[in-house]
Amino acid sequence: MNTKVTINRLRTGVPGLDEVLGGGLPEFSFNLIAGQPGCGKTTLAHQIMFALATPERPALYFTVLGEPPLKMLRYQQQFDFFDTEAVTRAIRFINLSEEAMAGDLDRVLRRIVEEVTTHGPSLVFVDSFRSVVLANAAQQTAPDPRTNLQSFVQQLGMLMTSWQATTFLIGECFDETDANPVFTVADGLIWMRQSVMRNSVVRKMEIMKMRGQPTLPGLHTFRIDPSGVRVFAPAISQPQGEDTAGSIALAAPSAAPASTSSSRVPMGVPHLDEMMGGGLPRGYSLLVAGPSGSGKSILAAAFLAEGARLGETGVIAVFEQHPNRSRNRLVTELIASGQVGVVDSRAPDLSIDEIVMLLLDEIRRLKATRVVIDSLSSFELSVAPTFRDDFRESMSRLVKAMTGAGVTMLMTSELEDRYTDLRFSPYGTAFMTDAIIVQRYIEVDSRLRRVMAVVKVRASAHSDELREFHIEGDGIHIGSRLVDQEGLLGGRPTQKTVAAMTRSDPERGLL
Repeated sequence: MNTKVTINRLRTGVPGLDEVLGGGLPEFSFNLIAGQPGCGKTTLAHQIMFALATPERPALYFTVLGEPPLKMLRYQQQFDFFDTEAVTRAIRFINLSEEAMAGDLDRVLRRIVEEVTTHGPSLVFVDSFRSVVLANAAQQTAPDPRTNLQSFVQQLGMLMTSWQATTFLIGECFDETDANPVFTVADGLIWMRQSVMRNSVVRKMEIMKMRGQPTLPGLHTFRIDPSGVRVFAPAISQPQGEDTAGSIALAAPSAAPASTSSSRVPMGVPHLDEMMGGGLPRGYSLLVAGPSGSGKSILAAAFLAEGARLGETGVIAVFEQHPNRSRNRLVTELIASGQVGVVDSRAPDLSIDEIVMLLLDEIRRLKATRVVIDSLSSFELSVAPTFRDDFRESMSRLVKAMTGAGVTMLMTSELEDRYTDLRFSPYGTAFMTDAIIVQRYIEVDSRLRRVMAVVKVRASAHSDELREFHIEGDGIHIGSRLVDQEGLLGGRPTQKTVAAMTRSDPERGLL
C-alpha cells in the first residue's frame, strides 16, 4: 500500500502570506523571490528569516555584490520584526562579493558549500542571485552564459535539498515572461511588483508557482509599514480547518453567531422596523442611498446605537471625516465607550482587500454583530485608482466577506438627486445587497422636504409607502404618507384632487 508523504509547512511570520501560499511554506523547498527594484524583496526575505530562524533551525544569509551586510542591517533594524539577539544566536550573514566579482560561478558555489557544511543551516538565503548572473555574464566569453547559470542553479538546488535546507534566492527581475533557468528549477516563485497609476503606487504579489499545494490565484496587494510586510489575502477564500502536526490550517473569520433570516435586527428609528416588515433580517446587507444631507449617516448612527442598547457591539468604517470630529455626538459616545470600533485608515492607495482585513480584525476583536460603512462614495475615492475600474467586483467581495463573518451590515451611498430616473447606487451594485432604503428630497410650497421608502427586503414583505421624515436633535422621525400629494418621485409633487385622494385613501371618502 502506498504511503502518502506529508510535507511540513512553515509559518512565514508574514501576515496574510500563509493564506496566499495555500497553508504556509513547504519545508526544504527551493524558492525564488523576484521583482523590480524597491518592491520589498529583501524586506520580505528578512521577515521570513527572523520568523523562522532559531538556534535549532539556524539561517545563513549570503549577500552578493549588493549592499554590504552592515548597511543592509542598518535599514532592516527599523522594522519591528528585527531581533538583534537572533543575529548572534540563530542568523549568520556572509558576504560573497569577492567570489562573485571574479565571475566564477563554481567558486561562488564552493564557498556556499563550505559555509553550509560548516554551519549546517536549515534556512539559506542568497541575495541577490541576479548579481551572480551579471558578474558571470561580464566575465563569460561563451556564446550563451545561461548554460553555466542553469548548471549553477541546478547544483545549488540539489545541494540545498540534500542538506534539508529551505532555500531562497532573491533577485531583481523586470519581466516574468523572460526565459530564465531559475524559474524552472525553483519549487516556489513569489513575484513582487509595483503598480503605478496617476500619482498612486500599489504593491502587489503573485504566487506564480508553489509545487505540491494549491495557492490563491491572482494579484494580492500588500503594504510595507514599520511592522514589515503585510499581505491582504481575499477573506472569502481562506481555507478552514484545525491545526494539525506538520501543517497549517487557517480558519475563516468568525465573529457573530450564524445568522438566520427568521431573526430580525431593530433599526433604532421609530416606525422604520414596521416599514421593513419587522426589522432588518439578521445577517443581511442594507444599502441606504440618498443625496447629501438627507440623513444617511444619522440613520447609520441610530442602527449602531440600537445595537449597543441591546448589548451588541459594532464597527464603523468612515472615509469622509473621523467620527470623533463629526457632528454626530451619538457615534462619538459609542466609540468612547468601546461599544463601537473604528476603521479609519489614513493610509494612501487603499485596496478593498485591505479594508476587508481591517474590518475583520475589528469584528474579531469586539465580537461585533453590526457593521456600518459610511460611505461607499468616499470609499471609492479612498481606494487606489488601479482598483476603481473593478470597484463593482470588489464590492461583491466585501459584501460576501461580511456575510461570511455573520454580521449585519449597513452601507450608505451618495446619490445625485435626479428626478428623471430612480436609481439606488451609482455603481450598479444595488442587486448585491439584501435590502435597500432610498431617501429623497421633494419640494412642497417652496420648501425642501425629505421622504424615504423601503425599496427592497429580500425574501420578506415590506411597506411600499413613501413617507415623509424629519431630522431633529434626537434623530430621525418618520411621519405619515403625503396622501394629498402626487408625483413625489419627480421632486415637485402636485396637489391631488379630492377624487384622487379618495381613491388613494378610501377612508377619506367617509369624512
